[in-house]
Amino acid sequence: MTNIRIPKRFAAVTLACLLVLSFAPARADGVTAIRCGRLLNPVDGSITPNAVIVVNGEHIEQVGANAKIPDGARVIDLSAYTVLPGLIDSHTHILLQPEDERGAPPVITKSQAFRTVQGVAAARKDLEAGFTTLRDVDSEGAGFADVAIRDAINRGIVPGPRLLVSTMALTITGGHMNNAGLNPDIYIPEPASLTDSREAMVAEVRRQVKYGADWIKLYATGTLRHVDAASLEPLGQVSLDDVKAVVAEAKRWHRDVAAHAYGGEGAKNAIRGGVRSLEHGMMLDDEALKLMVEQGTYWCPTLSVYFPETEEDNTEVRRRILASHKNVFQKAMKLGVKIVFGTDVGAFEHGTSAREFVRMVEYGMKPIDAIRSATVRAAELLRLEREIGTIEAGKFADVIAVEGNPLDDIRTLSRVQFVMKAGQVYKSPR
Repeated sequence: MTNIRIPKRFAAVTLACLLVLSFAPARADGVTAIRCGRLLNPVDGSITPNAVIVVNGEHIEQVGANAKIPDGARVIDLSAYTVLPGLIDSHTHILLQPEDERGAPPVITKSQAFRTVQGVAAARKDLEAGFTTLRDVDSEGAGFADVAIRDAINRGIVPGPRLLVSTMALTITGGHMNNAGLNPDIYIPEPASLTDSREAMVAEVRRQVKYGADWIKLYATGTLRHVDAASLEPLGQVSLDDVKAVVAEAKRWHRDVAAHAYGGEGAKNAIRGGVRSLEHGMMLDDEALKLMVEQGTYWCPTLSVYFPETEEDNTEVRRRILASHKNVFQKAMKLGVKIVFGTDVGAFEHGTSAREFVRMVEYGMKPIDAIRSATVRAAELLRLEREIGTIEAGKFADVIAVEGNPLDDIRTLSRVQFVMKAGQVYKSPR
């Protein structure tokens, strides 16, 4: 047999093709009936025993204890499991990997082609973990590769969650997602779009929409290196008028804005300026939380990602930030802030996002509220509440199953045994 050598420039494409060929989900054709041992409704926390879900194509046709299995339907037996809607992670980075956080920026060490292949694999892992929808907030310097992966998933070329992407985030020179500590004599692509004027921000919103952005991501404050060690005050990157201009331009194109903001005036400018969601928010003060309630701003806290992975990261400042984050989370629950599930997955291993549920519950959130944050409330954030978030007739057949009852043990969501997205089965119990 003749040995065939594949040129290096084709290696990424070849690997992507192998990933596709090795994964063939059951098609969403015809009628499928799912027998549920327990069906969890995240709206009210009720559990219906022995319910049946009838799926026709991509959508749910009927559901309930009295739903009848149509003649000739394919039957999936999940009578030993708790069944609930597919989960939604509202803060992800499929083009980021944990090693990218620990070493040199991936814009230096990895080609966009290689990062795209990694993103395809990451999307599959997140789907198999039960997350049937992701809002991906920033390609982390991989350009519009998130758009390409989203479109490939939508066309059935590769498996993955339903993706809403925000491409290149808006930041400022010297701010978050701007290369720092590198040789200024060498041109290195920036991980985000530098927009140092209001006009540049508006123009960038238009460019991102042109090339496929579903959301606009704005860095309203800096990152950990910009936090004052004494006061824990984060660097504010935008004015109130800047935010209003970005939000208005995004709205003109029927897009929403997500703002990275740790706290301080930068966060308040984002809230007052009309962003739909605030990301992280470890140092939000009482005024900011009250503003979020008044404005109806969603909060995506991403709790677990800030826990130190190494002893080197376990600094006094990090411990103070973690304590502040817990305090803010508990205050937000009492005030009625609209908390949505989000993880920053990519900074840690894809397929492990459910660890965020554990942290939310440890901080005092009821398991049903944590589940609601990743289903009903997240669907509302994404303006997809008519399509996903609950198991109801007419909605997409996004269905997962776990052993045990997540209302008793939230950790069961880390052990998803069955995944269906839009009527296609991607994972079944062995």
